[in-house]
Amino acid sequence: MPHSRPSAVLFDWHATLVDTHSAMYSAVDDMLAQLDALGLTNELMNPADSKTPEDARLLTYVREHKQLHPKVVAAKKVSRTDIFELLFGDNDTAKAEAHQAFDAAYQNHIEDVFPLEADIREQVTRLKEVGLPVGVISNRRRDFFEQELARVDGTGWEGLFDVSVCGTDVSARKPAADPLLHALDQLGISADEQVWYVGDSTTDIIAARRAGITPIFYNGAGWSQAWIDKIFPGSARHPHRPEAVVATIKAVTDLARLMVAQDLRVQRARQKGEG
Repeated sequence: MPHSRPSAVLFDWHATLVDTHSAMYSAVDDMLAQLDALGLTNELMNPADSKTPEDARLLTYVREHKQLHPKVVAAKKVSRTDIFELLFGDNDTAKAEAHQAFDAAYQNHIEDVFPLEADIREQVTRLKEVGLPVGVISNRRRDFFEQELARVDGTGWEGLFDVSVCGTDVSARKPAADPLLHALDQLGISADEQVWYVGDSTTDIIAARRAGITPIFYNGAGWSQAWIDKIFPGSARHPHRPEAVVATIKAVTDLARLMVAQDLRVQRARQKGEG
């Protein structure tokens, strides 16, 4: 669990706060169909170097078919960024080209955007009610994110967040720490363990650890504990693990409000004792 009350709470966008799976997977498949033309086929990782057997099977399928396996699409559990990570590993140049091709394809698939949970707006508001800055981080292109932000709930969430950072706002997308550090710079808040970052992917957890803030894994997809242990093995090669795992955004809000209230009680007791 987080060790101290938060100074700010940052959230991932897709598959943490909103559902844009249909458009995302369609754009990923459009990009994968261009692997040969983009010169990226030879940049794919060797399946033998994959983190899990499941990653190796997906990598092999993509290499052979130039598309995602239908079961991956149907399950709606793996993010675009995680897909690019398991396909290209540490090859940042290949990932940058893949993201660029994805962006070009995504504009053809943007459709309605839905809150991943019915009370997301309420929970973000509850965080802000106790004085916590709230931000959203997305690897989306800025104009795509703003279109999605305007469509959520049919009325839009403009003005709901204190800061937003997109993949095109910084020099390196997650799992680099750049988007998180940029958001904190905009807020004027130090990057330390008092900042919580909530995301649904291994990429999110890695980015938070690299930024020196507290990573919280949002298990909205309903992964089993065995699977969570598999994707976060804590090994020398894959050391990054979440500080906590939550099933709902309300769980994050309730914990943050509880820790803020406890901190206030401690401060008041200390002031009373000094008085």
